Amino acid sequence: MSPHHHALVLRLAPVFFVLLWSTGWIVARASVDHADPLTFLALRFLLAGSVLAVIAVAAGAKWPRGRHMAHALISGVFLHTIYLGGVWWAVRHGLPAVISGLLAAIQPIATALLAPVFLGERITRMQWIGISLGFLGMSCVLAPKLQSLGLDALTADIILIGINVIGMLSATVGSFYQKRFIPSSDLRTLSVLQYCGAFLTILPAAYLLEPMHIEWTGTMIIVMAWSVLAISVGAIGLWLFLIREGEVSRAAALIYLIPPAVAIESFYLFGEQLSLVQAIGMGLSVLGVALTVKR
Repeated sequence: MSPHHHALVLRLAPVFFVLLWSTGWIVARASVDHADPLTFLALRFLLAGSVLAVIAVAAGAKWPRGRHMAHALISGVFLHTIYLGGVWWAVRHGLPAVISGLLAAIQPIATALLAPVFLGERITRMQWIGISLGFLGMSCVLAPKLQSLGLDALTADIILIGINVIGMLSATVGSFYQKRFIPSSDLRTLSVLQYCGAFLTILPAAYLLEPMHIEWTGTMIIVMAWSVLAISVGAIGLWLFLIREGEVSRAAALIYLIPPAVAIESFYLFGEQLSLVQAIGMGLSVLGVALTVKR
């Protein structure tokens, strides 16, 4: 890839990552009544890994060996099994998606706190301001929905909230792990091994915890196809690319843009209205991310 094309991809990658990753909330909402969450994710990981394996073999991509292969498998457990498994399982068992969305703020905050310790990344004062504005903006976007749920919904099941938090922290750990131990492997073969690690660990969990039910309808087929191609291949690939090309803390700040994107998508897809507070929150989130990722 020429330097010009590389710079263009680097500029566009955050935009497409946010657009694609935000649809994960729509996918979760559409699939929750038709499939057990861990079973859905196991099949999703298997299909995504298969698609990427075909692409990698066709392109003649170099495969990690030895310790790098082991690191790739382990990072997949953090980035996929624990993260997505925890979040989806909590939402499926009663945690409101809007609360799960607010808990997503843990990832960029935890990343900013831990990046100097584990990776030696320096978080500037301007970045801290951006991280704070991003959290404030995301809270404004979610505030009307949180208010409608009431305090009882927020405190109804501490276990589910804890599982969701563990999932978000696992995404942070997985990002650090990849940046530290596998910074230069081919992203196509790296992703295949990560999905292998995720599939091999989530399948036993699905077998032990669920009846492993999937109701194959037209909607479910579309949801699975989108989950595999747009999210597991597209969005995750962009996330790994952003981690490799820059600081983990800057990439994690993009999570703040997910709730505003979901709010806009819900407005067009489901007719959910946007309030003035939410509009202001979107602006703050965009400003916060801009300050955090600005070099």
